[in-house]
Order: sequence, then C-alpha cells, then structure tokens
Amino acid sequence: MTNLIEIKGVRHAYKTQDGPLPVLDGLDVSVPEGGFVAVVGPSGCGKSTLTRLIAGLMKPDEGEVRLHGDLVKGPKSTVGMAFQNPVLLEWRTILKNVMLPLEIVPNRLSAREKEDRARELLALVGLEGFEEKRPSELSGGMRQRASLCRAIVHKPEVLILDEPFGALDAFTREDLWQTMLKVKEREPFTGVLITHDLRESIFLADQVVVLSGRPARTQYVMDVHLGAERTLDDLYTPETAEALNTLRHQIQIAQGRAPEVAA
Repeated sequence: MTNLIEIKGVRHAYKTQDGPLPVLDGLDVSVPEGGFVAVVGPSGCGKSTLTRLIAGLMKPDEGEVRLHGDLVKGPKSTVGMAFQNPVLLEWRTILKNVMLPLEIVPNRLSAREKEDRARELLALVGLEGFEEKRPSELSGGMRQRASLCRAIVHKPEVLILDEPFGALDAFTREDLWQTMLKVKEREPFTGVLITHDLRESIFLADQVVVLSGRPARTQYVMDVHLGAERTLDDLYTPETAEALNTLRHQIQIAQGRAPEVAA
C-alpha cells in the first residue's frame, strides 16, 4: 500500500529564553493512503508539533515531511484539521461555520452546492435541524460534530484530529467515536489522530504509534486488528485488553517509569 504521508528523520526545537528546547529527534512516521494512524505518547512529547508539520503550518529544523511524495513547504488545502476546541465563529450559524472552508479553499461549487454539501454533512453527524443555530446554543458534543463537518467539507485527502474529543464526557466521547467511523466510511480520508486516550486510539485507528518522551522518536508501532465493522463491544475483549496493556506499558517506558522489556 502506498504511503500518503512520509515523515523521515524529523528534528525540531523551539526557541526559548533558556535556549533551544528539542521536541522531535529523528522522528519517522508513515501513513498509508486511506489509513488511520493514532499517535500517543507522554504529555509534551511533541504530538501537536507533529500535526503542524504535516499540515505545513511550520517547517522542521531537519528531515522531511512529504504528502504523495511532495515535500510539504507550506499550508496545504488538501489537509483538514479538527482540534479539542471547536473554535466556531459565534456570529455565524452552524451551517455558515461549516461552509467557511468552501469560501476559502478554491473550488468550482455554486453557492447552492456549497450549502447542500454542508447540510449533507450536518445530517450525517446528527445535526439536521440545527443548521441555523449559533454555536452557543449547542452542547459541547454538538459543537465538536459541527467542527468535524467543517474540517471535511472541502473533501481533504488528509484529516488531522488533535485531541478533538478530549474535553468531552465519556458517554459523548464514545458516541463521537462511532460517528467518526461512520464519517470515514462515507467520506474517505487518510487520518492522523493525536490522543491521550488509549481506548480511543485502538477503537478509531488501524495503527497506533507511540512516541518516546521529549525529544520524541518513534518508540513503538502497533497494528490494530478490529476490522472495519468494529463496535464498542470490541473494546472489552481479551485481545483488546492485552493491546491496551501493551500500549500502557510503552507509555510507562516513554515516561521512564518502567523497564524496557516486552509487555
């Protein structure tokens, strides 16, 4: 399978008053076209930095980030992003918020086609009938659903999810995991998920990449074998429990809290 995203030997440091703060150190990550990779690791290890590099919002100090073999040199219209904070514009309706990328990204859609596209996605995530509401009139979970629609309305090849469900309660979070699978089935994309939730990483991804502590390298890679028709019940099988324990052990190693031995 062809890799759509290739990250090779990436090093990056932030400038601080006390000198450079290394965040990534020779990081290697690849994501196959149509795949869904979750990235986990200790807090502050550089996961969000990785998303900015893929999106072209910043450049690495060393190494390469490529999409379809082309070096990423700046922001790409083929990349959509959703964050923990939905950042919806209060003066726009939910429909107009979702349509915003279609007003920015070059396309040949008519005004009616743009609206139809946004309405279609809102219906897909269960927000039909809320198109004319303002963000403040929606719950946190509903705002995050709208944010997801906005991220994919222009049909990006790559969707980056930077802890989009982290601030939600457990029930709403699980509901949105299922919505996410439904969206990916209807709106194919290559996904990169940043998360602290190991259950979330296993439920949504085809592969989980564990980063080491800062400065981060690729410490461990796990393939997920739940299949396309996964349900929440799959999170409670002995196989999933074993996978979660393995990931938890790898995180402990990254934090310097466990010996580096097989789980």
